[in-house]
Amino acid sequence: MSLDFALLLTTTGLFYFVILSLLEIVLGIDNIIFISIITDPLEKVQQKKARNIGLTLALVIRLILLSVVGWIIGLTEPIYTINDWDITGQKLVLLLGGLFLIYKSTIEMHKNIVGAEEGQSVKKKMSLRSIIMQIVLVDIVFSFDSIITAIGMTNGIAKETGGNPMIIIYLAVIVSMIVMMIFAKPISNFINDRPTIKMIALAFLVTIGVILIAEAFDQHVPKGYIYFAMVYALLVEMLNLRMKKNQSIK
Repeated sequence: MSLDFALLLTTTGLFYFVILSLLEIVLGIDNIIFISIITDPLEKVQQKKARNIGLTLALVIRLILLSVVGWIIGLTEPIYTINDWDITGQKLVLLLGGLFLIYKSTIEMHKNIVGAEEGQSVKKKMSLRSIIMQIVLVDIVFSFDSIITAIGMTNGIAKETGGNPMIIIYLAVIVSMIVMMIFAKPISNFINDRPTIKMIALAFLVTIGVILIAEAFDQHVPKGYIYFAMVYALLVEMLNLRMKKNQSIK
C-alpha cells in the first residue's frame, strides 16, 4: 500500500489531518480514563509503566489495523443473520467490548463503594501483567471504533483530490497517541485523587459500554451527547468540590 505524502502539502490534506487528529484525541479520552482507573491499584512507579505500555500498545494495535484496512472493512460483511440482525465481525467486537467495559467498570464501582480495607486486599492481588492484558483488550475495541471512524471521515478525500488518505490517517493516529501519552499522567492523577470524579468517570465508561452494545445491534447513538453529558457532570462536580473547599476554610 503506497502512501501519498504529497497529499499532506495540499490545503485539503492539512485540513483533514488537523480535524482527524482532534477527533482521534477526543475518541481516545475514554481509553485514557479506562487506563487511569485500571492502573490505580498499582504502585506509582508501575502505574507510569502500565500507562506507557498500554498507550504504546494502543498505538501499535491501531497501526497494525491500519495496515489491514481491507480486512477491517471485510468485518462489516454479515457472517450470519438472526431475525433481521446481521452479525458481523465488527459487531461481535463491539458487543464483547461493551460487555467487558460494563463488567469492569461495575466491579471498579463496587470496589470504591465497599471501602478501603476490602479495596486494599484487592489491590494486592492485581498484577502488572493482568492489568496490561485488560488494557490490550480495551485497546482493540477502541481501536476498531477509531479506525473505522477515521476511514469513514477521510472517504471523500480520494474523490476531492484523487490522493490516498492513508498517510493522513497514519499521522493523525500517531499525533493523537503522543498527545494522550503526554496528558495521561495528569488526567490519571486528577481522576484517582478525587473519588467523586472517579465515580463519574466509571459511570461514563459504563455508558460507553452500553453505546458499544447498542451499536452492535444497529442502534447508533451520537457520542457527542455522551461527551457533553460527561463534561457537564464534571463541571457540576467541580463546583461542588469548590463549594466544599470554601466551606471548610470558613
